Amino acid sequence: MTNKIFSQIGRRWWIAVGVALLAFIAVMLAMGRPVICTCGTVKLWHGIVQSAENSQHIADWYTFSHIIHGFIFYGVGWLLLRNRPLGLRLLLAVLVEGGWEILENSPVIIDRYREATISYGYSGDSLLNSLFDIIWMMAGFLFAAWDKVKTWWVVALALAFEAMTLATIRDNLTLNVWMLLAPNESIRNWQGGAPFQ
Repeated sequence: MTNKIFSQIGRRWWIAVGVALLAFIAVMLAMGRPVICTCGTVKLWHGIVQSAENSQHIADWYTFSHIIHGFIFYGVGWLLLRNRPLGLRLLLAVLVEGGWEILENSPVIIDRYREATISYGYSGDSLLNSLFDIIWMMAGFLFAAWDKVKTWWVVALALAFEAMTLATIRDNLTLNVWMLLAPNESIRNWQGGAPFQ
């Protein structure tokens, strides 16, 4: 990615994004979220979904969903706010993603994940993981905004990520949202390893 997209956003918007990230960190610390995995290590990648270390490190299988969030936020911003500065659209995306990360780590959503999805024993994210979830979203947003990238590439990449995670871990962004909003016992059993019925 060239410097063009970074300069197109502008310094004041990058500062605003930085302030939003610092505010997010402060809120997560105030919520008592652990800074890193309680296991005491920091990993670039953790690929075991059904483990206490899931959603605790820099990247995991759900990183692909956060990149797709960036694609979606860029697309929605382009549709609704295309005459507004790209930096404003990025800032709004960071605020929405950060808001979701805070909500996702609240007791109500943690309990919902435990009850309705395959996230058995889920206790929330580490601050490191949540911060990188926002950074991965920003990467997706900036990739989609890059003038050298065709819209169909972004759509194809999102579909590839969804198919790959579905085949690998029996979960993806689509199923995650579906199971959070309208749990289905057959899907949950299938995600847990049973044949689909």
